[in-house]
Amino acid sequence: MDNNQELPEIRMKDLPDSLREAAKKLGWTGLMPVQSKAIPYMRAGRDVMVQSRTGSGKTGAFIIPIIERVDVSKPYTQALVLVPTRELARQVFGEAEKLREGSGVRTVAVYGGVGYGPQLDALREGAHLVVGTPGRILDHLMRGSMDLDDLRILVFDEADRMLSMGFYPDMKALEKYLPEVRDGFMFSATFPPLVKSLATQFLDHPELISLSAGAEHVVETAHVYYEVPAMDKDRALVRIIEVENPESAIIFVNTKANAHFVVTVLQRFGYDADEFSADLSQSARENVLGRIYRKNLRFLVATDVAARGIDIENLSHVILYDFPEDHESYIHRTGRTGRAGANGEAISLVDVLGKLELKAVAKRYGIEMIRRELPTDEDVQKVVAERVVALLEAKLRNLDGLVRERMGRMIPLAKFLSETSGGQAIAAMLIDEYYQKTIHASPLGEESPTRRPSRPAPTSSGRERTGGRSGGRGSGRGRSGGRGRRRR
Repeated sequence: MDNNQELPEIRMKDLPDSLREAAKKLGWTGLMPVQSKAIPYMRAGRDVMVQSRTGSGKTGAFIIPIIERVDVSKPYTQALVLVPTRELARQVFGEAEKLREGSGVRTVAVYGGVGYGPQLDALREGAHLVVGTPGRILDHLMRGSMDLDDLRILVFDEADRMLSMGFYPDMKALEKYLPEVRDGFMFSATFPPLVKSLATQFLDHPELISLSAGAEHVVETAHVYYEVPAMDKDRALVRIIEVENPESAIIFVNTKANAHFVVTVLQRFGYDADEFSADLSQSARENVLGRIYRKNLRFLVATDVAARGIDIENLSHVILYDFPEDHESYIHRTGRTGRAGANGEAISLVDVLGKLELKAVAKRYGIEMIRRELPTDEDVQKVVAERVVALLEAKLRNLDGLVRERMGRMIPLAKFLSETSGGQAIAAMLIDEYYQKTIHASPLGEESPTRRPSRPAPTSSGRERTGGRSGGRGSGRGRSGGRGRRRR
């Protein structure tokens, strides 16, 4: 098959009767655009990166072809869907349970924060489709309660968010458990350079399916806005950054005074931020520019005048803290991200008047503006908690026996700290210090994804599975996960 040949879209009537009936029970009257476009590629086993935001129907786009392709006579894991959070794992699992009805496909959700018992039972019984977070999946692989030797389909759901949660080290560790022969699919709202780099590691020459809208000059940039009360803008910015977790950003303000104010707020919250304004001395300007071009400054706060001539390669985000004074400036500001084929995101913080201006810009330039709900403090706490747990669990898995033995002396103290208010404050202080050093300094933790080298083609044992499985053999057969994989 010519992998460059575009596949025709499908409609609801093209689905098998059982899936069509299940979809109707879910209230579907037809297929969503992402489903119509992506399902043919997944059916054909052609690796794809699908750009589609939350709420577009992407879950059905990968669950339907998974159910079609699973061989229910073989009781082992044939499809793995990796997701960034427990909530999304439950959501994807719930939709899979409804769509699989009557098919014989067995599913299980695997994530942390709950007991291992039900997960172990489902894996022993031969779950065909596993939906889970990278950390807990890796736990099962390392303890031998799960193996992926005969995995046929690997799906990354919300890949950009998975990286922002700090799961990259876990995904790299998981890679060695993957068979060489598999199909890979990645769904993400945006495809910045780091997500594209992740795709080169786990997918085989993937094609891109984009459902983003917009005029030609902004097609690579998602335009997002949050409605923010004017008096709460500084704290709202912190909450947005914490949830979005940008790799790098220019934060635009309209005055030198605001540049200094925003930098002060960000630095007090532990972020790596600096300002660039006309008030800076020449040596200070050169220092900031040096940090920018060495790529060791995460947030630059600047006015339009000061930012002229600054070109940051692979800038993932532009944040408009102050809405520009003219519409052309909006295009100039947001055009600094999403360059050279890389996707970016432009975020505007607007009050009532700013929202009217934003709508005028959208109408003038034909830009689709995406509204997001402003995160609450509770939302931030939830995201931070999952991110910290993922990082700490990854760190714990890498400890050697001697360190674990030494650490055992602290378990009674940890229990004591958890039971007293003063102790909880001490634990919170230590966790916060770890979080600041690990996340705020580098959005991806200890390492970043890089292109992996080509590897030799694997050999195949031709072995068929005949019974249920409760553990891996640790033989390493076909576990290289390299590029240039052979097709099933």
